[in-house]
Amino acid sequence: MPKVKTHSRAKKTFKITGSGKITFRKPTRGHLLTKKSTKRKRALRIEGQVHHANLDFVKRLIRLK
Repeated sequence: MPKVKTHSRAKKTFKITGSGKITFRKPTRGHLLTKKSTKRKRALRIEGQVHHANLDFVKRLIRLK
């Protein structure tokens, strides 16, 4: 049987914290920052956490199970 490969985009996108939660960088922070408000950019600095409804799917993508 062949090796099961990790999803290439998922391994670059998601990061596992010490407590086992899965985080990701919020989108729309890469360019066109002059038109975005300071409040909005500050909120985008905080890493997002994967919602519990999507947790099993993301774990399967990065082959945690």
